[in-house]
Amino acid sequence: DYLKRAIECTAIAGGKICIIHPDNNSTAEKNAEMYFELLPVAKEYGVKIATENMWNWDREAGHAKAAACSHHDDFLAHIKAVNDPYLVACVDIGHTSMKGLNTSPRQMLLTLGRHVEALHIHDTDLLHDSHQIPFSMSIDFEDVVKALKEIDYKGYFTLEADTYLSAFTPDNIDVGMKNMADAAHKLADMFDAL
Repeated sequence: DYLKRAIECTAIAGGKICIIHPDNNSTAEKNAEMYFELLPVAKEYGVKIATENMWNWDREAGHAKAAACSHHDDFLAHIKAVNDPYLVACVDIGHTSMKGLNTSPRQMLLTLGRHVEALHIHDTDLLHDSHQIPFSMSIDFEDVVKALKEIDYKGYFTLEADTYLSAFTPDNIDVGMKNMADAAHKLADMFDAL
């Protein structure tokens, strides 16, 4: 019920896409059952559902390991298992870059192609889910933007750099927000220049 309410709240807020994570440890077919239950509500409110590439952590190896949609082929299998235009892809750029998941931002974006309608953009050290401001760590955002252009991406450049913002206090949060806006504009300018 809370997921159905999330879709309703997205519509009330004027949103067009509600990101609903898959169950990390379920197959595409099992996750499809959940999405099939939510699709009538999504269609009623005119809000698409976006599934997202997730990860689990391998404590022994000290890096990420497979989860639902973490690999580009599994993500596409999730989309195809539902096969409905109201289920789209939200690619978390940081997650695609984590060691142990055997994919990359470029491979994920090119594999999913037209299904990509949302992004979670943040930078990482290529090991952890760092949620840092773009251009501050190790992700090659020039390559990301090129891949987005190749798939003719038409969605928003949504930053998910909450860990970066947590370093600011209420007295200087405006500085952090300006830095985030500048990073988003830089990404958009790079995209438009191609």
